[in-house]
Amino acid sequence: MIDQVRRFNRAVTQRIGALDDAFVGRGRPLGQARLLWEIGRDGRDVKDLRSRLDLDSGYLSRLLRSLEKDGLVTVEVNQADSRLRTARLTAAGQAERAELDRLSDAAAAGFLGPLSGPQRSRLVTAMAEVERLLAASAVQIGVRDPRHPDARYCLRAYVEELSGRFDSGFDPARSISAADHEMTAPAGLFLVATLHAEPVGCGALKLHPGAPAEIKRMWVAAEVRGLGLGRRLLAELEARAAAHGARVLRLETNRALGEAIGLYRAAGYLEVAAFNDEPYAHHWFEKALVSSG
Repeated sequence: MIDQVRRFNRAVTQRIGALDDAFVGRGRPLGQARLLWEIGRDGRDVKDLRSRLDLDSGYLSRLLRSLEKDGLVTVEVNQADSRLRTARLTAAGQAERAELDRLSDAAAAGFLGPLSGPQRSRLVTAMAEVERLLAASAVQIGVRDPRHPDARYCLRAYVEELSGRFDSGFDPARSISAADHEMTAPAGLFLVATLHAEPVGCGALKLHPGAPAEIKRMWVAAEVRGLGLGRRLLAELEARAAAHGARVLRLETNRALGEAIGLYRAAGYLEVAAFNDEPYAHHWFEKALVSSG
């Protein structure tokens, strides 16, 4: 598999011109051209550029300086937050970006031109699948303090989604608690999934020595659903619960969350009698864990 990935990388970098020092004949490397495209018509904070492109701060600074020297970009202090810098395209930069767009469209047409109709369909379908799988592989999962801004974002999104999907809305104050201290060691933990440094999912554990652990606050952003992230979060929570000595993992869910119910059943959770008085639950599940020891 590793050999195949490397062959694919070599084929793609050569075919798209990543090896050339003048991408699509414009006299600048691919990195500078991509940066112009990402800055876009409205500008973008340097911090966001670094996250979106997964670039080292020093390398990004060098790319921006090169584009500034060519009169294509300006970098200024963000008016709303003086701690941030914002990159914007000059008029010349806008024109260069438009020309790069035109030439990139022509290059993409050049990929497709020699192929038959069925081959074109196969290629673009395969490209879409590769794009999604590469996004899935770029997601990172780690423990965060539930008071961290990324965690807070996920918790707000979780409440907002359930409020819109449950028949009676959702008020976390009425639900069984998952307070900050209950999702912080040693009482528990909170996982956040990020894609290009942006939070896209979460899940929490409440640990009870000598008793089943609980899963709480499972959420995956709509834009990354279908990438297997829910299953990854669930597996990570299971592994961490087992590492803390839990032998059984429990959770409850609402009947409106059909995709979650399907996920839990597919992951080996068995539906059991109600084990708590959660007012928003219609289904209760548990799973025996394999000891990590």
